[in-house]
This record gives sequence, structure tokens and C-alpha cells, in this order.
Amino acid sequence: MKDIKKITGTVIIVLLVITIFAGCSPKSKKEITFANAGWDSNMFHNAVAGLIVKEIYGYDWREIPGTTPVTHEGLLKGEIDVHMEIWTDNIPTYMADIKEDKLKELGINFDDNYQGFYVPRYVIEGDESRGIEASAPDLKYVWDLKKYAEVFPDYEDPDMGRVYGAIPGWEVDTIMHNKYLHYGLDENFVYFRPGSDPALSAAITDAYERGEPIVAYYWEPTWLIGKYDFVLLEDEPFDENTYLEGKTTLPTVKVAVGVSNDFAESAPKGLLEFLSKYKTSSALTSEALAHMQDENANYEETAKWFLKTNDNLIDEWLTPDEAQIIRDFLK
Repeated sequence: MKDIKKITGTVIIVLLVITIFAGCSPKSKKEITFANAGWDSNMFHNAVAGLIVKEIYGYDWREIPGTTPVTHEGLLKGEIDVHMEIWTDNIPTYMADIKEDKLKELGINFDDNYQGFYVPRYVIEGDESRGIEASAPDLKYVWDLKKYAEVFPDYEDPDMGRVYGAIPGWEVDTIMHNKYLHYGLDENFVYFRPGSDPALSAAITDAYERGEPIVAYYWEPTWLIGKYDFVLLEDEPFDENTYLEGKTTLPTVKVAVGVSNDFAESAPKGLLEFLSKYKTSSALTSEALAHMQDENANYEETAKWFLKTNDNLIDEWLTPDEAQIIRDFLK
């Protein structure tokens, strides 16, 4: 009888040890960490993916905040599992890291992230519903601005036009100023540098709400471009040898979905397939951010609205059974 008790006790201890170590195994992990590099679109995509991994695969999720270099390093070390918005051109070592198999790139979230000089569409086409007549009907290219300095007056120097540049300290500000000089806009335009992103967006928003002309640097995806109807002025085709001098269109950036090597090895195959198929666009992202701005919604609420509004994406990303689970959840 004593022997049986000893054997039973030994078995129980062994089972407890196995259970403890199984619970510590990376493969049993039931929480996913997403990179939060600090901007709205990144947090929005985290919320969309987080909703799906929780409802389909039963994972809790949280974000680990940091700058672009910090979150990338976290991905390489396995401290971060998933990055939904890797702006690949902004990470000098990215291609080398991929080549050396330091992380896994699963797919491209979007790559239509344009930037440059924008004007409201009503400047070119007018807006009958708002009683606005076109003030620059032939404006199409950046260099056409020279003909319309009086349309975009500088309030401090009425004899000159004003073009809003990028934020001081941003690399693109140097490029846009080079563009301003390259096309001779300095002859009749002031290159005005706003002090911050909020200052720039406020200037654009105020002008648009009043129906006034404005020409300004901006970029996609953003809530502002999603909410208002702007036209990106055309430029010479992109040339990697001269765009830094302001002589061509700025390049778009491949924004990738990436995971750590540890996560790629331990995550369910279906989850990795979902992340591989996760593809949106700059336009869709801007629309979601505009909705969040207008409705004062949080990221999770916006994620639900986004999936309901873009129901086709559910079928593109998920199997039929998984898609039904999400649709039932969203009812």
C-alpha cells in the first residue's frame, strides 16, 4: 500500500512539473504583443488585427510602445510578436535583417502612401454645393503654382503667395524646400514652415472649412486626407537619383506586416495565414482615421466599424468559417 502511495505521489509530482513547464512554453502563449510605433494608423491596424486574433484564435493582445528603431529592435529580439505597420524605408537595416532571417515579413499592409503638395479639389473644380468657384482651373502640376500666386496669398506679405512646407527637422522638409526652389516658386511664393504637425493640420483644416484656397505639404494615410477632398499635385516621375533634390515625385513606402522569428515558429498556421493576407490601403486607412476623428471613437470601436463597412476584407483575410465567427461577433 505504501508503495502504491509512493508511486501515486511520484506520478502527481511529475504531472505537476510537466504542467508547469508546458505553461511556460512559448508555444502555449495566449497573448500577442503588437508594436505601437506611436502613430494613429499603426494603433488602428493593431486594433483590427487584435479583434480578429482574440475572437478567432483566443489570444489576448496588448501593445508595446516605442519609436521606430525601438519597436524594430523589439521585433528582432522577440519581445514584440507582430508589427502591423513596418515603414520599411525608414529602417536602414531592414533589407539586411530580412536577408539574414532576423524576422519574417508576412505581407504588405499598404504601399499607396503618397505625399507632396496638396490643394482642396474646389480650388481646381469649384464646389457648387458650397458656392465656391474654381480659382485655379488649370492647376495640375507643382510647377503650375507659379501662375497662381495670387490665389494663395501670404498674409504677412500680400504681394507673395504662400506654400506650406513640412515640419522643421523632418527630412521631407528639406526635399519640399528643394522642390520649391527647383521649380522657381521662390520668385512669387513664401515657403512657410509650420511649427508642428498640429499647426499644419489646423491651418489646412481652417482653410478648408472656410472654403479658402491653400497649398500645403501633407501625406497619407491621415484622418485629414480621409475627411476632406484634396488633390495631390502631380510632378515628374519618381527618380531615386534626383528626388532628394526636389526634382521628382516622392516615393511611396512599402508598409509591411512582420513577425518575430519566435512567433513565426510558435503561432498557429491559420493565424499566420491571416496576417499574411492582411492587406488594406492608404485610402481605406485614412477613411477609418477620419471616422475615428468625426465620431470621437476609440481604436477598438473604429476597428468594428471598419470591418462592418468593408465586409469584403473579412472574406479576403479569413476562411469561410472564421469569417462567419467575425460577422456573428459584429452583429
